[in-house]
Amino acid sequence: MEIWKNVQKHLPDWLLNSIGASKEEATVPAETTSASTTGDTHLQLATESLRQLLDDKRIPDDIRESLRDDYTQVRGMLDKLEHGHLHLAVFGRVSVGKSSLLNALLGKSVFSVSVLHGETRSVNMQQWQEYSDGGIFLIDTPGINEIDGESREKMAHEVANRADLVLFVVDGDLTDVEFQALKTVTSTHRPTLLIVNKVDRYTEKEQQQLRSIMRTRTQGLIAPENLVFTTAQAHRQTVIYVDENGEEQETVRERPINISALKTRLWDIVEAEGKTLSALNASLFAGHLSKEVGQRILAIKRELGEKTIRMYCLGKGVAVALNPIPVADLLAAAAIDASMIIHLSKLYGLPISRNEASELIRTILGQMLLLAGTVWAVHLVSAALKLGTGGISTILTGAAQGAVAWYSTLVVGRVAEEWLANGKSWGDSGPKLTVARILESLDRDSVLTEAREEILTYLHKTAKNNPST
Repeated sequence: MEIWKNVQKHLPDWLLNSIGASKEEATVPAETTSASTTGDTHLQLATESLRQLLDDKRIPDDIRESLRDDYTQVRGMLDKLEHGHLHLAVFGRVSVGKSSLLNALLGKSVFSVSVLHGETRSVNMQQWQEYSDGGIFLIDTPGINEIDGESREKMAHEVANRADLVLFVVDGDLTDVEFQALKTVTSTHRPTLLIVNKVDRYTEKEQQQLRSIMRTRTQGLIAPENLVFTTAQAHRQTVIYVDENGEEQETVRERPINISALKTRLWDIVEAEGKTLSALNASLFAGHLSKEVGQRILAIKRELGEKTIRMYCLGKGVAVALNPIPVADLLAAAAIDASMIIHLSKLYGLPISRNEASELIRTILGQMLLLAGTVWAVHLVSAALKLGTGGISTILTGAAQGAVAWYSTLVVGRVAEEWLANGKSWGDSGPKLTVARILESLDRDSVLTEAREEILTYLHKTAKNNPST
């Protein structure tokens, strides 16, 4: 099954994992399995995977609500799979004959055809009864170049993303707008037929030249067998000729509809790959939704993580500000940072031990020492001031050192959070670049000012609530 082999690398990992296969192993050998049996297998896999996504109890209700439209689409796709339906969508500029082409396939005028610019203003879908059990549906879309048609163009792209097979219709050599749109459509990994309509306007020689040009321009985007020439609308043509007496004569020639090549290609694809296409499309969309769910969950975790980090920042800043013993400051700070990392690890579902947390802190602080040694110089000066006053810290001195502790915990928390979000891995950047990026994103002066004010506010508030202390 060539289409399955070519696009299986785009299937989500959770789909492949659900059948215990890797991206390299997920192919069903065409030599040993019939197209029908293989298609049924793909449909079953996709159906099970969609149900798994819909029934996943780990997804919070608020995320389901925020992605309600996408979940509705998945339910619709599940119903489509269970009924064995296949969706074919036409795509192209205004007036290239998209609606006429669909009417020709249906054998009756159902889709709107008009000389008005942009007559197709919304998505329209009709059942194609001619093939099999009527499980194929043809979808018309607005033109991609309509004036003030940004929303309709977006809708057409969305339909292309949902379709199992795309018919990209042109009426001559590709314009720049069409070529860019074709690249967008083919990037969705849906099989695409490039239909050159209205070819009755060209001579046989001109058609051969046009076919050669189109194959060259679309190499890597459209397979040669998927470039199809059609005449979707019959019309009468006036012809001037010279008779045997040398006089000009006028006659009318009928130009009939000719879509036989398109029908043959469609039937070949549907027979060989129809069920697989339907399963693939649903799986690709479900994979997109799964990724979106993951991003939403990660965003929520980052929001909670930010609140957690801020809470530990304040706790550490106040602890350092109030502690009269310099060495104890550092020990308390390390313990607080370790507790924060363990807290974050539970939030991200990647629990780690206190030893792992301590090792991570040492790595982060080591990089911070190399990249921002001045911060620790302030930290040591503040500690010396505490020691010089006999262990009795003034509020301002304590707040200054507390602000530095607050800042260091913020950096540790942000770096640890990124490490956890990447699955307890530094990724390609490594710890030094990650710490450097975090430090560059923070305005140290403003952060220290913010921290100092927050600590002082907390201390004053505490003093008011506990006048006896």
